[in-house]
Amino acid sequence: MKRILPVLILICCIGLTANAQFTLGGASTKVTVTGRITAVIADSITRKPIDYASVALAKAKDNKNVNGAVTDPKGKVVLQNVSPDAYQLSIGFMGYKSKTITLSTTLEKPDHNLGTIYLSPTSSNLKEVEISGQKALIENKVDKIVYNAEQDITNAGGDATDVMRKVPMLSVDINGNVQLRGAAVRVLINGKPSGTMANSVADALKMIPAEQIKSVEVITSPSAKYDAEGSGGIINIITKKKTAEGINGSINGTTGTRSNNGAFNISAKTGRLSVTGNLGVNQAYPQNSKVVTFNTSTIGGVTNETFQNGFSKWSRVGYNGGGGLDYDINGYNNISTTVKLNRFSNGGPGRSDITRNGVSSTNIRDMDMSFNNLDWNVDYRKTSKKEGEEFSASAQLSTGRNGSDFSNRFIIPGFDDQVITGHNTGKNNEYTLQTDYTYPFSKTTTLETGLKGIFRNIKSDYDVAQQDFDYDQNVAAAYGVMGFKLSKKILVKAGLRAEYTKINGLAGNTTNFDNDYFNLFPSVVLSQNLKAGTTLKLSYNRRVQRPSLFYLNPFRNESDVFNPIEGNPKLDPELTDNMELGYSTFIKGSMINASVFYRTTKDVIESFIDPRIEDGIAKNLTTYRNVGRSQSYGVNIFGSYNPKPKWTLMANLGLNTYEVKNAERNLNTGTFLNYTAFARSAYALSGGWSTELWGVLNSPKRTSQGKTDKMYFYGAAVKKEILKKNATIGINALNPFNRDLNIKTLNTTANSVQSTDIHYPLRSFGLNFSYKFGKMNFNGPAKKKKGVNNDDLKKEEQQGGGGLGGGIGGVGGGN
Repeated sequence: MKRILPVLILICCIGLTANAQFTLGGASTKVTVTGRITAVIADSITRKPIDYASVALAKAKDNKNVNGAVTDPKGKVVLQNVSPDAYQLSIGFMGYKSKTITLSTTLEKPDHNLGTIYLSPTSSNLKEVEISGQKALIENKVDKIVYNAEQDITNAGGDATDVMRKVPMLSVDINGNVQLRGAAVRVLINGKPSGTMANSVADALKMIPAEQIKSVEVITSPSAKYDAEGSGGIINIITKKKTAEGINGSINGTTGTRSNNGAFNISAKTGRLSVTGNLGVNQAYPQNSKVVTFNTSTIGGVTNETFQNGFSKWSRVGYNGGGGLDYDINGYNNISTTVKLNRFSNGGPGRSDITRNGVSSTNIRDMDMSFNNLDWNVDYRKTSKKEGEEFSASAQLSTGRNGSDFSNRFIIPGFDDQVITGHNTGKNNEYTLQTDYTYPFSKTTTLETGLKGIFRNIKSDYDVAQQDFDYDQNVAAAYGVMGFKLSKKILVKAGLRAEYTKINGLAGNTTNFDNDYFNLFPSVVLSQNLKAGTTLKLSYNRRVQRPSLFYLNPFRNESDVFNPIEGNPKLDPELTDNMELGYSTFIKGSMINASVFYRTTKDVIESFIDPRIEDGIAKNLTTYRNVGRSQSYGVNIFGSYNPKPKWTLMANLGLNTYEVKNAERNLNTGTFLNYTAFARSAYALSGGWSTELWGVLNSPKRTSQGKTDKMYFYGAAVKKEILKKNATIGINALNPFNRDLNIKTLNTTANSVQSTDIHYPLRSFGLNFSYKFGKMNFNGPAKKKKGVNNDDLKKEEQQGGGGLGGGIGGVGGGN
């Protein structure tokens, strides 16, 4: 704590110093004014409007694309939030000659109505047509790839999980867990962490309607500005900013054979004050999952065998709500605050017929888990007359409470029933202070710097005092990042982050432990524009993953007496070095993004099976260990292609190796190849109809002791715009030709074998509806908000719900 206090004092001093560098604006306040460009695209011969023509807006001085859209059924297109400048507007559609128009907007006249623009049809020279719409769907930037979800009409009626499946380089398993190139990622919302995400990424994603998502940023090479968590990188979900005067909102709902969810969102803006509110609910019906497990071990020369055949009936219920205030004090000063409340619960009964060393018995069990979280943020932002200069100060309070209850009743012929119960309450309180400052030395050179302090306290109370857990973790960080042009075509973003971590805790009544460590995290990205629309990137960064409560909590979960689970409070953090070479290009509206990477990780954290005899019962205890060092080579290829203007094909293929070595434990897993594949076809029909087909294939998942077999799942959807395009209604199907998803896991140690075979009911059909309301008058773009961004903890491997995560958590731990 003594080493962290000076950092906090320094944070306050920098905040006061930076604040002193700015004036309060007053009468000299300069507000950026933006406008809109409108046009109607029509056939030069028939004079009929052209639906779905691609329109791209680029700056005249460097031909850099800044905006884009497609025309509606009436041939109209509106490009919002256009800053005053000179532009070139390009229009293209298959079967017509492309056309480019030069135009300018000014502060005095920010809006520009081009009237009707006629395209001439052609039957032979299709090469002249350039379809630019996909540039608005996928953007490639110096340190990230952006998927503009609001440009994809097939997202209507879905949730954030559905959106994630369409994002380049991401893979989403059936739990709803997201990986980037075979490694864990940190998921942020508008650049901020969430207590809900900390408990269950899968559940949290299902609570976000797709209509709320503006874009998804995939940051494969995070700069030193970001907290250093996530060996794979960072995913940042950007929600739609409310930039309009008046009251507007949306209602979304889905009902189906497996789950129901709904969301209500409303926002009001008048002058410089904006108010938002939202509420979401989610329910998964209880369904039987067949579970078969087999354990065999030889300890002390004695062989024990346990066979369990049963089911778990798992369900999930959750809700979230929140609100926010945003106020522009003047053109240079802004203050905002948001509050988010979340609650999830899942669990249910189960039964197993057991044969242990030839003796039969029955286990009647029940399991219930709950997650409650509150996130409160207060953010202040200050800009100046110098474009790009910005100071921000943020504070965040996150508090969570998790509960876990289980009971087992063993029925053994000729003996009294045996009852085993357990209860655990986990509490997580986190306080964060953060300040950031950006200063542009020129149009091509920018400095970003900041300080941060995180104070965490985790408590786990169990009905057996020997398993209580009290854990403090304090982190102080400082960073600096410089972005500049090395040449006309080469951009560089280089930085260094320093983090000091202090840990102390008490496990049970006697075991004290403490640890402190200091790490430096360099990062560098070089990006070269080879030609229009083609970019080559080379990057390096170092990352860390500190274990979260799930991995540390020594609470013994014996909902499955023969396969108990407990955490390990003595885990060390993972340290990862990443190198990547990436290439992306646009070819006539199609996009190709390819990358090769190398990743090495020290002190890899994995689940670890420890066979033992306790109270005369052979058990396979699952805990967590730093199993060794891993290295991984990989390649990722993403492509998007339009055979026709309204038909989009997307595919993503990821390959990476898995290998872990530990000389001290004589461990060498060998090298295995992991893969994930995603394919999607979306077609927009006339009359507001759209269709979609998609499929996902994941390879076997390896650990140092075993593997989980491959799995695949697929889906389809049909949607229709109604009520003057203010609403959509649709139907969707998931795995219609396969009732169950079969998940097989086999783990082997030197003297034991554990196998699990789960048949999870996956097939489902659903009906979704989405409606947006309100009258909006746009007054320019929302200002970029800064806030707390805690992303330094390694999260649970199976992240709960997601339709299956809670189910597997139950069936795996409740035999």
